Amino acid sequence: MTAPATLNPVQRRTLLGINAGISLAHVGNYIWFPIFVAALGATSSGFWAGFVMFLTYIGRLLATFFFEGVSTRLGNRTTVVLAVLLEAVALGLMGFVEGVALYSVLAFFIGFGSGISFPGLKNILSSFPEEARPKAFSTFQMACQVGAFGGALIGGVFAHADLRILFSVVFALFLAYCVFGLLLIPAGKAAPDSRAPLFNATVLKGLQVGGGARYFLLSSVFWFLSISFLVGIPLHMQAYVGQWPASVPFWITGLTLLALQLFLFQFMIKRFKPGQVMAVAFGAMAVAYAIFGAGRSAWFVVAGCFVVVLGDILFTPSFDIWVSGRFPSDRLAKAMGAMHFFRSFGNMVGTLAAGALYDLARSADVPGLNWFALAAVALGCAVVSLASVRREAAAEPAPVPEAA
Repeated sequence: MTAPATLNPVQRRTLLGINAGISLAHVGNYIWFPIFVAALGATSSGFWAGFVMFLTYIGRLLATFFFEGVSTRLGNRTTVVLAVLLEAVALGLMGFVEGVALYSVLAFFIGFGSGISFPGLKNILSSFPEEARPKAFSTFQMACQVGAFGGALIGGVFAHADLRILFSVVFALFLAYCVFGLLLIPAGKAAPDSRAPLFNATVLKGLQVGGGARYFLLSSVFWFLSISFLVGIPLHMQAYVGQWPASVPFWITGLTLLALQLFLFQFMIKRFKPGQVMAVAFGAMAVAYAIFGAGRSAWFVVAGCFVVVLGDILFTPSFDIWVSGRFPSDRLAKAMGAMHFFRSFGNMVGTLAAGALYDLARSADVPGLNWFALAAVALGCAVVSLASVRREAAAEPAPVPEAA
């Protein structure tokens, strides 16, 4: 069933505002991120460029413990808008300061704002009717990818621009994000609740054990694998496919995702359980990384990129649907905060590990060793996902026969 047939006008307007806002955010992020990292790497070092970006994940991780308390006090819309405004101000200031220390402080606040706004948007989508959630989460994921692809294209215009101009443009995009949130996302009817602690260190408690805990851990590994591709493939291109620009893999994955996102996910989620769809996502990543490791020509890169994108297409919206269906409404804020915690943790570890695995493969003179290691991790996650589905099915009570 499609979203227009199941959502009322307010919900459709909400979905439009969320998708427009998150798309603008991704445009802005994919404009500044590669340019700023390259500029800082040239003026300071690659280590310090990576360290500044690492602090954005520290901010996102810490935000996990504040999300529930802030959202219950302010409501979803106000929480999202203020968090995006914090990102906007921090990003705007990035163009007018100098030095690793100040960049690091602002990067932390950029991550903190993102760590509040992103689960806030997911929390709003989880309130949609159950039959409309697959469409809502899938279009949300597609909006992210459209923005990322658009930002990568637009970023070329600012490749040699002054950082003050660059970050002023990004600041304007995030302000537009705030406007969409204010105009299109409803304030909500629930009265603010100040009883929840502002800082909640027990946000990760209360998750169901067994399959529930496993899926959250699997999500963390997924983001570890995903960012390992983002960091590892440019290094791979530089070392083995120097005849092509390092951005080629992202063009391939971006176009493939835009072409297949809605159709493929809708096809899979109607026929299989979310855990099974997650297993297919991990399996695709395992195959893609094995391809990258098996050959170092341009055509191996092309083939791997067509496959690895299936992970992003299938995993994120299926995990969103699993969470929204697993937890009652009074625990969704905590669940969404936990989702972002595991995502941030996986990204943090993956950012640091991807380069180390690449260096290990080079120093050991075993080309592809880093990719084979990642492929093994992805294959193990696929097996665990399938086992979790079987365990959940076995735990479900048997249907009661009807009386004769």
